[in-house]
Amino acid sequence: MRDSDGSRGPDGFGDGVAVEALLREAGADAAGALWRLTGTERQLDANVVRLRPGAAVAAHVEPDLDVLVLGLAGRGTLRCAGVEHALEPGALRLLPRGAERAVAAGAEGVAYLTVHRATGAEALITRWRPGAPGRRAPGRARRPG
Repeated sequence: MRDSDGSRGPDGFGDGVAVEALLREAGADAAGALWRLTGTERQLDANVVRLRPGAAVAAHVEPDLDVLVLGLAGRGTLRCAGVEHALEPGALRLLPRGAERAVAAGAEGVAYLTVHRATGAEALITRWRPGAPGRRAPGRARRPG
């Protein structure tokens, strides 16, 4: 993926997106994760999510991850730990791990960015990369010596 200016980005991975173009090109009916970070050499996950008008993400608890949410387009409501917050362009909220959270789109729908620590294979590959100083694969003991 190339950045909006066509470059591969400062790190050569090219993970970036022009949000207005992404939302426009996805079309009005597109919903769900419209964009996400890719690659294995990263410690973060990020997604651009769009909910259709009136749609919602049901209340749930994420026990292990703090999640940062940034409103990008449209309007909605973000509920965290029983407190409702406006989710609109420029609204930035931290959803602490262990707190119940939910999202509801308003009449025009809502798009937002989520950012959190990588949890899947990406995180393990980064943390346990062969040859990294001081690293060893999980479950492998050091040799006595």
